[in-house]
Amino acid sequence: MTSKIHLVRHAESVHNVSKDFSRLDPCLTLLGLQQATQLTQTFPHASHVGIILSSPLRRTIQTTLAAFQHVLDKRYFDPDSGHGIENGATLILDPDLQERSALPCDTGSTSQALEAAFPRLDFKDLAEGWQVKEGLYAPEDEAVNERAKRVRSRVAELSDYLKNQERKHVVIVTHGIFMKFLSGDEDIDLPKAGWASYTLEKHSSGIVMREI
Repeated sequence: MTSKIHLVRHAESVHNVSKDFSRLDPCLTLLGLQQATQLTQTFPHASHVGIILSSPLRRTIQTTLAAFQHVLDKRYFDPDSGHGIENGATLILDPDLQERSALPCDTGSTSQALEAAFPRLDFKDLAEGWQVKEGLYAPEDEAVNERAKRVRSRVAELSDYLKNQERKHVVIVTHGIFMKFLSGDEDIDLPKAGWASYTLEKHSSGIVMREI
């Protein structure tokens, strides 16, 4: 498992500024869109990215599309936008990457609402009720740790799939609290649209992430 994994925090969203946590699945602010777009210039590993995993919340999807518009496959963008590349990176929307809390701001929209907002993306793999904060998606530590474990295993499989391809790196676009569980680093506190790079290692307790 030698592929690099790049953990990206979503850019500034409306609730980060308003502190109104009662708003369901808020979008990025104008500054947030600028922060995400700046990653097209400042993220140095773009040409090596083969797969991007994103939380299906609006702010993470928007961050992904803006930050990696020069990396993702053309099918994810309007043909007239000029964004995307031929045979570009694959985008996977992974509900396990959603934020921890059950507050409305950390609760996703229905698949139908997301399809209307992002008509070029594929939401068919999102199970009905993926955004309901119960069971696997409950905010309790046990459930969140299980989600993080599932993501690490999934990324390990994707890394193995990419190992013989030209673009071997995986990007994960997620949220500030969930990435603490995912990375295993309780102190991680990336800025909005910030990122850190990792490798995956097999450990007696499972697959772990090691910061580079």
